[in-house]
Amino acid sequence: MSNPLYELKKDDWNRFFPIHLESHNPRWSAVFQKEKELIFSQIKTFEPILIEHVGSTSIPGIKAKPYIDILIVIGEELLFNEDIISALTAIGYTYFFVPKRENIEAYMSFGKGYNLEGKPEQIFHIHMCPENNITVKQREFRDFLRANPEQAKAYEKLKLESAEKFKNDRGAYVLSKNEFVRQVLALAGS
Repeated sequence: MSNPLYELKKDDWNRFFPIHLESHNPRWSAVFQKEKELIFSQIKTFEPILIEHVGSTSIPGIKAKPYIDILIVIGEELLFNEDIISALTAIGYTYFFVPKRENIEAYMSFGKGYNLEGKPEQIFHIHMCPENNITVKQREFRDFLRANPEQAKAYEKLKLESAEKFKNDRGAYVLSKNEFVRQVLALAGS
C-alpha cells in the first residue's frame, strides 16, 4: 500500500502544512511523555540509548510549531534498521530517509499526525541517529535556551519573523534559523 505522504512535493508540504506558531502549551511535555512510552514499547528490544523531547515545544515560554520533536539515539549498527522502521510504522509513523548534507550525517526521520484531510492531529517528528551525529546537539541547544530565557526570547523573535516571512516555505523557515543555532551552540561550548 502506498503512503500518500511519499507522493507530496515540496509545494504540497508547504500548502498542507504552513508554518504556524502557537504560545507554549505546558501540556506538550505530557504529550511527549505519553508518546515516548508508546515508542519505547515498540523499540525497547533495540535498546535505545535515549529518547528525549527536543525542539521548541520542549522550551518553556516560547512560541513553537505545535509539533513534538523527539530525539532517539541508537547504536550506529541500528541506523536504517528495517525492523525499527517496521516497529514505528506499526504505530502510525512514516519513515523518511534524511540524506547527508553539509556537516550532518544521514539519519532516520519519522513523522506521525500529518493529516491530508484537514483533521487536526498531534504531529510528532522523530530524529533517530547514533550519538556521533550532530543532530544530537539539539539537546545542548534546548538545555542552553532553557537555562537562558533571554536567548530563548531572542530565538522566539527570530522564529516569529521567519514564520511571517516563510509561512509557506518550510525549508526556508528552517534555514533562516541555522545561524542562530550555530551561535547558541558556540555559546554552549559545543
